[in-house]
Amino acid sequence: MTSLMTPRPAATARTRAPAEPRVRRRDLLAAEWIKLWSLRSTRWVLGLGVLILIALAVQSSLDTYDNWPDFGPQERSHYDPMSEALSGAGVALLMIGAGTVGALTIVGEYASGLIRTTFTAVPARHQTVLAKAAVVAAVMLAVGTTVSFSTFFVSQAILSGRDIGISLGEPGVPGVLAANAALAPVSALVGMGVGALLRHTAMSVVSACGVLVVLPGFFKPTVHQWANELFGYFPYYSWRSCLSQLHPQEVAALPSAAEAWTGFALWPLLAVALTVVVVRRRDV
Repeated sequence: MTSLMTPRPAATARTRAPAEPRVRRRDLLAAEWIKLWSLRSTRWVLGLGVLILIALAVQSSLDTYDNWPDFGPQERSHYDPMSEALSGAGVALLMIGAGTVGALTIVGEYASGLIRTTFTAVPARHQTVLAKAAVVAAVMLAVGTTVSFSTFFVSQAILSGRDIGISLGEPGVPGVLAANAALAPVSALVGMGVGALLRHTAMSVVSACGVLVVLPGFFKPTVHQWANELFGYFPYYSWRSCLSQLHPQEVAALPSAAEAWTGFALWPLLAVALTVVVVRRRDV
């Protein structure tokens, strides 16, 4: 009877706040894709850049076609047909354009204030950075592949008139084409890292171009082996002295193929890591 008379404690309904919906990776990638192509500079830089690089390959190939009868035996024996597809000037232009696009993808958000909306919607900043890096790398790899193959086919078509053109299946050609294509995403991710660090449009673009193209000139090969090794890890120099050649020279002062590809891999990885650290630790 006592147990019946004892009042039971009132049941308290505990309501839990609804958990924040997890942002799907696919949605992040779609958002970064839209933001990338909403920039007019992206379309102009990429579109005009591809056309200019193809035009440079045509001009260089035509010059060689016209001057080939004047080439001496030694020049002909050392001639590399792949040098017409992407020259040193063409590669510098490709790296500058890709680095500019990479820098603007993140600097543009800070300049417009859109970055605040982005981080409000996705508090996990590293996810946003990784999604942005994935989109930038994919787009620039597609651009680099387009440039690599288009300049190759147009240059070899012209050179075939002198019977000095080469085919896609020649030894060493796939590796050079891969290196040519990789220049664009590597440069774009480095530019993104510089942009995240500086957050100033003009300064980021100039600094990205300086790091990619100008800075390697201060580490030219010397009698000091450590300087040679450091110089060999710069993407521009690795490409020019090793990866762009069908038969690279094996010299101690020059990077090997393994060292050159290692440098190609380290630069974008370090740039993405820098971007993640800087974006997470600094206020918007």
